Amino acid sequence: MAIVLNNRRTPPPPAPASSTDIPLRHLEWHALGTRCQVQYAATAPQARAFEAAAVGWVAAFEAKYSRSRPASLPSGINAAAGLAPVPIDAEMEQLLALCDRLHFMTQGVLDPTSLPLLRLWDYKATSPRLPTDAEIAAARRLVGWKKIQRTPGRVFLPEPGMALDFGGFGKEWAVDIVAQIARDHGITAALVDFGHDLRAVGLPSGRPAWHIGLEDPAAPGATKGSLALTRGQGVASSGDYLRRVVIGGVRYGHIVDPPSGRPVANGCLQATIIAPTCLQAGVLSTAAFVLGVTAGLDLIQAQPGAEGQILTDKTRAQTRGFWNYVAT
Repeated sequence: MAIVLNNRRTPPPPAPASSTDIPLRHLEWHALGTRCQVQYAATAPQARAFEAAAVGWVAAFEAKYSRSRPASLPSGINAAAGLAPVPIDAEMEQLLALCDRLHFMTQGVLDPTSLPLLRLWDYKATSPRLPTDAEIAAARRLVGWKKIQRTPGRVFLPEPGMALDFGGFGKEWAVDIVAQIARDHGITAALVDFGHDLRAVGLPSGRPAWHIGLEDPAAPGATKGSLALTRGQGVASSGDYLRRVVIGGVRYGHIVDPPSGRPVANGCLQATIIAPTCLQAGVLSTAAFVLGVTAGLDLIQAQPGAEGQILTDKTRAQTRGFWNYVAT
């Protein structure tokens, strides 16, 4: 399935010197609820132009699409749920069309209308509690991508309480765009990392690959092995070992399965995906984590260019080509 990315780009400057002649620079800032980092090789003029373009694009993207921003487009759409359609521009039309494709590709696991369930299972709550069965059932009735009513230039959430949230793929989409901005500025070696969702561009000077550490779910913050990227791929992992809440001695992760309305509890600890884009890697890692080992591996293997590994509390399972990327 082809994934079409946002086409907001800046005009490319003159061609740079070879990346082998330029040391890596490091750009870091906070956006999209995480730490954003880019390692890249560029001359000083390139660096100034690229950094301004990358940081500016991310700021504009977050302001327009983050549901935590009161003035964002999703906030306006959510506030009008059950009341009236909301006008949208061509870019938002493209984003909703992308949601269609991702919902289909992930067998319904990625559902941008799942926000009522995410609010119910708020792992950041000061005093977390277990939702009742009735609360879960009520939230589930508000979830369903196919319920959204779309007409040219307008979108409508037909039931009060319904809500859109692009958090399931927005950060990964932004990673791919920043990687494209780097290329548009003539940068031939870069690694974009937004909260450990990554996309490579070219190769670092004097090295055969970008080496990416794999976090150990049994010891968060420590790595257990690494991957070598040589063809500009994206990498993403999903797991419940960091963002979770413990209630009554039971751990509940932040990844909620829309059909059940409950956090995933299938024994999976981590799903790691390598794919042609960070967007594909991110949505596949979440979907594989929710679906479990058998269905998850089937889903990954059905996507051209994707490879993956799923760790459970009892086993490690990989697609046939995953080991081609494991650094030794």
